[in-house]
Amino acid sequence: MVRPLPAALALVTLLTAGQSALAGGPLERPAVSEFEARGELLVDFEDDVDQPEARDILANLAVEMFPAESFARTATVVVRAAPTRLDELLRTLERNRRVEIVEPNHRVFAAFVPNDPLLSEQWNFTRVRAQRAWDFSTGRGVTVAVVDTGIACETFGPFQKASDLGSTRCAPGFDFVNRREHVADDNGHGTHVAGTIAQSTNNSIGAAGIAFDARLMPVKVLSGDGWGTFAQVADGIRWAADNGAQVINLSLGGPFRSRVVEKAVAHARSRGVVVVAAAGNSAGPVEYPGASPGVIGVSATDSDDDLAWFSSRGPEVDIAAPGVDVIQQTVCDGGHNGCEQFPRYSGTSMASPHVAGAAALLMSLGVTRPEAVEAHLLASARVAASSSASPATHGAGVLDAGAAVARAASHRVVARLLSLALALFVVFRWVRRRDGTIATPWRARLLVPALLTGPGLLFFAPFIAPRTVGVVDLLARPLADWDLLVAPAVHAFLPLGSFAVPFGLTVLLLGVRGARLPLAGVSIGTASTLVATALLGDHHFPVNATLGAAWCLLNAALSVALARIVLRRA
Repeated sequence: MVRPLPAALALVTLLTAGQSALAGGPLERPAVSEFEARGELLVDFEDDVDQPEARDILANLAVEMFPAESFARTATVVVRAAPTRLDELLRTLERNRRVEIVEPNHRVFAAFVPNDPLLSEQWNFTRVRAQRAWDFSTGRGVTVAVVDTGIACETFGPFQKASDLGSTRCAPGFDFVNRREHVADDNGHGTHVAGTIAQSTNNSIGAAGIAFDARLMPVKVLSGDGWGTFAQVADGIRWAADNGAQVINLSLGGPFRSRVVEKAVAHARSRGVVVVAAAGNSAGPVEYPGASPGVIGVSATDSDDDLAWFSSRGPEVDIAAPGVDVIQQTVCDGGHNGCEQFPRYSGTSMASPHVAGAAALLMSLGVTRPEAVEAHLLASARVAASSSASPATHGAGVLDAGAAVARAASHRVVARLLSLALALFVVFRWVRRRDGTIATPWRARLLVPALLTGPGLLFFAPFIAPRTVGVVDLLARPLADWDLLVAPAVHAFLPLGSFAVPFGLTVLLLGVRGARLPLAGVSIGTASTLVATALLGDHHFPVNATLGAAWCLLNAALSVALARIVLRRA
């Protein structure tokens, strides 16, 4: 730090309309009448109409005129009159040959706009398109370890949990400086870093966080004066990886390479953990561990996408992110007495947690293989507006969290829908009725379970309704991904996405009247999820990835065979 189903669509509408503006949830959707123009028309004149001519045209209509900011280019104005006159004015202006377009100036509504008072000052969140990312993911189910000076995550002794982490969940951590389970932040750096990742959001306090529904894991390896050792950092990385972290942020570093630290990073990666680190603030070569293999090294940019003057640079930079005047909550007075503030800090320490937060958003979608997370982040990075940008300064470009999660979500929806179509085709080509006719899959009792266990019943939700609503987020996932929200460590084994699920349900329910079609749907949906998982290659398996893909395809084949058996007996 330098200081296609109509019923499903209706369900989405009901769910989103019924939610109140709670922390982590969307704003209550206004009634249709609240979107109306309320006495305003939007008038677009011919491009060569200047303001005096526009005023002359409107002079006899007894209206107020408000030129748009872009009037010089678009000749567009807003006119205001009594609401009862709008229809008459609209017809009058439509007849004027100098008017190209006239329409009510209807209002629009943002699906999720947090009420954090400092959000408007978080230019960095606008730059990485955090609000777009929240339509797809908020980080639910993911644990991000902040290996740093600690986090003000709990109250004990003279230390208190930070007010703007009040609704943020914290996983148990460890203090490698004082060798204790309780972790405090007696410096402030770690709490500021953690805020960018998962500051409590939409709570009417302070600032927002990128992955605000993620859990924070405080791992203290730096003392109150900000110093630590290779041994402490390596221990912190290993401890976080072995205790449930899916993402590790390292806003620390130095000029010397440590093979012990790199071995700890390799251990974390082998356990499916994404490791993100600051590039350093030397204005010279990238520091370690940011320059180490297996680490996503992050340089710092300003509001114009220019490389910050202090940011380290070199071929080891993988991506850039905002790192100048980043505002978040932190502690003061050594973390004592509830002393807290919202300062603006600058440094690659502030840039790194933007990328860690975006990685958590991707992990929450089910992209759990570190290489796949990194690939989405780099492939979606925005080309820097700065003319001096280069791979050595910006890596793949400037982080675009919105584009990264939209890209991942689109890939997963397409792969799962295609796999579902393939599974349906195979099963229903294989199953023929005894009279020689071909059975049809177009039955709700089969399709709904197939969607629930395949692409997700509300697979389209991220594209029309934000997943900030918990139940929408749940139903937008296939059954196989539900365990991500409660036991992410178990998800690597796909316990809800194996042949065991449809087989077990079939054994239990096959004798129940009317159960055959739903049971076949579960088998077909499970098969489609497994095929898509093998094709996407973005799932972290505890074993070799090739063996994991083969295991998925074997379970998919068994699920298809089970669906055929169930349907043949229908």
